[in-house]
Amino acid sequence: MTTDSGGAARRERLLWLVAAQAVVMTVLGLLVTRAAAVGGILASEDGIVRALVAHRTPFVDRVSRGLSVLADTPAVVGVTLLCVLGLLLLPPARRWSDALFLGGSVAVQSAVFLLVAALVDRPRPDVPRLDVAPPTSSFPSGHVGASLALYGGLAVLVLARTRSRRRYLAAGILLLVPPVVGLSRMYRGMHYPSDVAAGLLNGALTLLVLGSVLLAGRRTPDPAVPGDATDRAVAGCGDAPTPAASGVGPAPAASVPAAPGATPAPAAPGGVTNPAPSAPVPSARPVEVTGGRPGSGRALVVRHPHACPDELAARIRATLLRHGFTDQRWISTGPDRPCGDLAEEYAAGGADLVVACGGDGTVRACAEVVAAAGVPLALVPCGTGNLLARNLDLPSDPEQALDAALDGGDFAIDTGRARGDGLAPTLFTVMTGAGFDAAMVRDASPSLKARLGWPAYVLAAVRHLAEPRTRLTIRLDGGRRIRRRARMAVIGNVGTLQAGMRLLPRARPDSGRLELVLFDPRGPAGWLAAALHIAGRPPRRTPAATDGPVAGGALEYFTATRFDIRFARTRPRELDGDALPDGTRLTAVVEPAALRVRLPRPPAATAPPAASARPPARRRAVTTGPPPADAQAPAPP
Repeated sequence: MTTDSGGAARRERLLWLVAAQAVVMTVLGLLVTRAAAVGGILASEDGIVRALVAHRTPFVDRVSRGLSVLADTPAVVGVTLLCVLGLLLLPPARRWSDALFLGGSVAVQSAVFLLVAALVDRPRPDVPRLDVAPPTSSFPSGHVGASLALYGGLAVLVLARTRSRRRYLAAGILLLVPPVVGLSRMYRGMHYPSDVAAGLLNGALTLLVLGSVLLAGRRTPDPAVPGDATDRAVAGCGDAPTPAASGVGPAPAASVPAAPGATPAPAAPGGVTNPAPSAPVPSARPVEVTGGRPGSGRALVVRHPHACPDELAARIRATLLRHGFTDQRWISTGPDRPCGDLAEEYAAGGADLVVACGGDGTVRACAEVVAAAGVPLALVPCGTGNLLARNLDLPSDPEQALDAALDGGDFAIDTGRARGDGLAPTLFTVMTGAGFDAAMVRDASPSLKARLGWPAYVLAAVRHLAEPRTRLTIRLDGGRRIRRRARMAVIGNVGTLQAGMRLLPRARPDSGRLELVLFDPRGPAGWLAAALHIAGRPPRRTPAATDGPVAGGALEYFTATRFDIRFARTRPRELDGDALPDGTRLTAVVEPAALRVRLPRPPAATAPPAASARPPARRRAVTTGPPPADAQAPAPP
């Protein structure tokens, strides 16, 4: 199961990172072009190029010509093909991951270069040139970027895959090629120094992106074992089933669901006081709740008609029948009824299982009903984000996700409850927030979401990169006010985004706490630091259990059971991917173990309990059967 979802997560993560790289390079190019046009420090670049042109000699002309040929398109493509074939065909083992890394680096660098050059369109130096100018922008240098992607990629493989004492010398020689090529391109009158620097940056970002996705965390294949499992797993950008690929974290050794009918003692953190910022966060074990044998009885299936088309609905119906759910009642959602008539159907005939076929908005609306009723919820992730399903390590394929869940058991997870000015108390399972992220959610085109999926949010985010910072105050568990400025505030029950990116690294659905991040990058360096921190590989060990700023202050984290945030001015707000009315206040409170979810295994814990953490308090039990007499009746959404 995790092999398929891990491969999909890697491909999505690669798309996210490449998109971020293209945005960074484009913004940098526009800034450099504008700065050069108005004078300032970049105005001296023209003098540097003219000085090199004035000192041309026939011998240096020939040397610079050879260096340019070394990095032009035919040479780079030819060398790349030879190296890829060598990695795949030469004994003792096929190195699929290395071949993908090298070939992918050259291809991705070229794609980003062409996109940025088309958008920036910076003119070349106005000097006599020794080469015919191609019809592309001077920014960035394509020769330099391609040479770093190729020869820098080879240097990475030499250092990572060999143990010879001469590997440092070989890598150093390979890494010298791109800057020397850059100098030759300026000598020949083709680029400014900033173009060369941008080419080096584009190549370096490409190696960082491809290396983090394809190489990081892999061991060198054993030459004695033909077709080593490590290399077989990465064919097609897949991966061996590792916790890092799932983006959730390593499951504990005892995380296999208990046998049907088993009743582990439920326990959950309680209390509302927030530990001191330096205190570790308590860690709760996943809890399987009491119940009979899953896989029989009446199922209420809530279907989003656009996210779950007829063909998928037929497969879901057949999967439920295979697992013994012969009594199925299908309910369609609508614009004003995100879970349809689920509350009325449950009140009329009850149910043994509720199935949510849609995205996080559909899941949230169904959870609002089933959390009060005590009925288990099964997820069929077929929406745009599907963040709760991702964080619970379900397969990305909707049918596989349901099939795996029905073979598992029922587990209790936390939910949150958000409210504010003009916002009635509303349950959320994933995240709620205000500012930049809410504006992105609000302005994402529905048609692009239907055609592209989550990349539609990236396009909406670009429109709000210049959103101003806002003054705000925060109270943790009713404590003193903390004053900050930020572009957005996000409170999460879970923390992993698309492609395995960890926005909230300590947020877990079974911890009895929520996590808050304030996003406040300043300038291009701040945006880059924040992006690299969020896009970094999930840590093998849990991050230090302390609140505070990271990424040079671009991000700041807090944990609590309750957050009260007040903004100095009206801000857009969102909840589980749905836009909310703008407002100045947002309060979120955790509801421990409030929702029963049918899963193949318990939610994977990301760390063992810290020795200095407060011991978790007793947790309320979650049982099957009809809700108690004093339980809140399921209300229509």
